[in-house]
This record gives sequence, structure tokens and C-alpha cells, in this order.
Amino acid sequence: MTTPELQTARLILKPLASEDATQIQRIFPRWEIVRYLVASVPWPYPDNAAQNYVDNVALAATRAGKGWFWTLRRKENADELMGVICLMDTPDNNRGFWLAPEWQGQGYMTEACHAVTDFWFNALGRDVLRAPKAVANDRSKRLSQRSGMRLVRLQKGEYVSGELETELWEITREKWNQLHH
Repeated sequence: MTTPELQTARLILKPLASEDATQIQRIFPRWEIVRYLVASVPWPYPDNAAQNYVDNVALAATRAGKGWFWTLRRKENADELMGVICLMDTPDNNRGFWLAPEWQGQGYMTEACHAVTDFWFNALGRDVLRAPKAVANDRSKRLSQRSGMRLVRLQKGEYVSGELETELWEITREKWNQLHH
């Protein structure tokens, strides 16, 4: 299934496109964004890293039917990219996201996660969504808790900031639909 545009009360989740790499390159390379991302994210972030990621990782996964990637944009300024959220057909790692710090703490990622999680379960028909996160990433953990996810296990994880304790969170389609529909 192709990646559709999704909308929330305040956001347009626009399918990621190659031309988005310019804005990503400008706003993404900040320690407060990358520190809890997987260690495969290059740091320091090279000049062409966003274009490489968008074209050769994200859009390649989309073409293969293994990933769905969106940019987050406020409805009142749809040209400005605020962050990225994705769903991936990867065991124990189905959803990932980042949001520029100036937009954090305002509920935008909660809205985006709700929209893409609903897509995962009710458009793609998946049975469970799992998301790993660094134990130290309190905001991400609270988002999972508020959405009804449960902690499955603790493990080690490799992040840009090094090896960290990691929590694996999950929610089932049945639980999601019970809580959100």
C-alpha cells in the first residue's frame, strides 16, 4: 500500500518526498534530536546525509512495501517541515519519529502517532505495533504510556549517544481499537 496523506486536528502528515531532504538537512542535525536515535544515524551529520537517507533508505523501503514515511506539517504552514514519523515492517521496531525541539511539548507528536498507529492497524491490518525507546527518553515513553502501550521487555540498544538501556513497548490492534475507537 502506498503512503497516503493523513490529517489530524492541527497537522498534515505528508508522504515523505525526495525534495523534503533540504529542510530535513537544515533542521535535523541537532543533538537533542539525534541522541536517542539508532546508532546508524551518522554523527556529526554529513552535508548530504538527509538526501541519502530519504532517497536510499526511506523511499527505498516505501518502494519495497516495507516502510511508510511522513513529514509533519502544521495546517496553517504546510510548507514548513517540523519532523518525520514512520512505520516500518521490521521485527520489534515498527514506529519511529523525531520532532524539532521548538515544536516539542505541544501535543503534535501525540496527534501524529495516533494517526499513523491507526493506519498501521486499520489500513494495513497489522496485529501488533512495537516501538523500542531509550529508557532515558522520557517524552517518548510518556507518549507510549498515554496511547495505551505496555512495556514488553528491557534490553540494550545502540544509539547515536552510545549503548543505552532500552524499553520495548507494544500495543495490539484489539487494545488500540478498544481505547481509540
